[in-house]
Amino acid sequence: MEEPAAATAARSRFVVWLHGLGDSGRANEPVAGYAFAGARWAFPTAPTAPVTCNRGARMPSWFDIHDTPITSKSVRGEEDLLRSVQGVHAMIDREISAGTSPEDVFVFGLSQGGALSIASVLLYPKTLGGCAVFSGFLPFASSFRSRVTAEAKKSNTN
Repeated sequence: MEEPAAATAARSRFVVWLHGLGDSGRANEPVAGYAFAGARWAFPTAPTAPVTCNRGARMPSWFDIHDTPITSKSVRGEEDLLRSVQGVHAMIDREISAGTSPEDVFVFGLSQGGALSIASVLLYPKTLGGCAVFSGFLPFASSFRSRVTAEAKKSNTN
């Protein structure tokens, strides 16, 4: 018996979930049960690093945040953010190399992970399936527009 196309499509999806500041990938794994049934999910954990806005306390952090309340200007170490973007891109590249279509790759994130999600999708050289951000922000909003790839600007209408 042949499987419905929807079930086959669901299994070909890949979702990267990026946690918030001080959290871990493993603590966020339960979200996989709420959407994208049958998709492969990845829950990486940010490296532990000092965070300036938390008085230099070491915690899982995708990049340094200098002050609160958090705005696009709270992130000052652009290279720090771009290093994390490269890590997300490497995960996506491995998945695409394994046969997943870029349109079936989704990047979701919460808070700091949401900011990284936005940056990762907009700077990726191919059109991805989408991005969902929960309580996130756009880092480097003033200079970010000039870096958005042409592929990211394309709408995925599939």
